[in-house]
Amino acid sequence: QVQLVESGGGLVQPGGSLRLSCAAAGSILSINAMRWYRQAPGKQRELVASISSGASTNYADAVKGRFTISRDNAKNTVYLQMNTLKPEDTAVYYCNALIETSPRRFYDVWGRGTQVTVSS
Repeated sequence: QVQLVESGGGLVQPGGSLRLSCAAAGSILSINAMRWYRQAPGKQRELVASISSGASTNYADAVKGRFTISRDNAKNTVYLQMNTLKPEDTAVYYCNALIETSPRRFYDVWGRGTQVTVSS
């Protein structure tokens, strides 16, 4: 069994920064793509950023130039550095990863989410 645990959310003023972390734990053989999603009240969940096992990255247009996704494979952890935060970044942020627990056995795993609130 594997799980993802997010941390680093909180309340920050507009223009501020936060760093989210998401650690995978359990029986892990390898981790493929890792992603951050967010869901604001009354809105659908949206993809914020993704990083492949080879460290290729992609970002939603709304966060390009402000957010940076990275990963530490030795720690089975993905990060999201969020700078120049705006009120519209307020949402619950979820971590997602495709995890191989045994040869050719993959699970699509989600974290429980961490709240990010941008407000003065």
